[in-house]
Amino acid sequence: MQSWDPTMVNPCLWFHVTCNGENSVTRIDLGNANLSGELVPQLGQLANLQYLEMFSNNITGTIPKEIGNLTNLVSLDLFLNRIHGHIPTALGNLQKLHNFRLNSNSSTGTIPYSLTTITTLHVIDLSINRLSGYVPRNGSFSMFTPIRFVVCYMIYEIIDQVKRW
Repeated sequence: MQSWDPTMVNPCLWFHVTCNGENSVTRIDLGNANLSGELVPQLGQLANLQYLEMFSNNITGTIPKEIGNLTNLVSLDLFLNRIHGHIPTALGNLQKLHNFRLNSNSSTGTIPYSLTTITTLHVIDLSINRLSGYVPRNGSFSMFTPIRFVVCYMIYEIIDQVKRW
């Protein structure tokens, strides 16, 4: 980004970065910004970050477990990228999270049960990935209506049927 000058002391002056009155980063809006590369573990140091919007880019690699340090995070939108690997269990630490969208990536493994402890979670979209196992039905996941998981369930059911053959 042209306005992102690493020599500037205050990143609050950068485009697509929002800060609070104490010059602490609270929002990163980089959706559909034609970005490539990987998410860095240092993102986990942004203690007051509430919104991490990096959808519809060309981001590769895995989700760093350090994202689980962002305990003020309300929205994590990483959909439409090329993220792979497991969903970190540490994301269960995000107890203020309302929206988690990871759809249309290449994530693998199972849905961590730690996500079921997030009682504030209203939207979760993990569809169109390479996940395996079952969709948890306990904790906060028991409150979701079936329509929220319809695509996810269909994928899990197909995988389960193939395993039985």
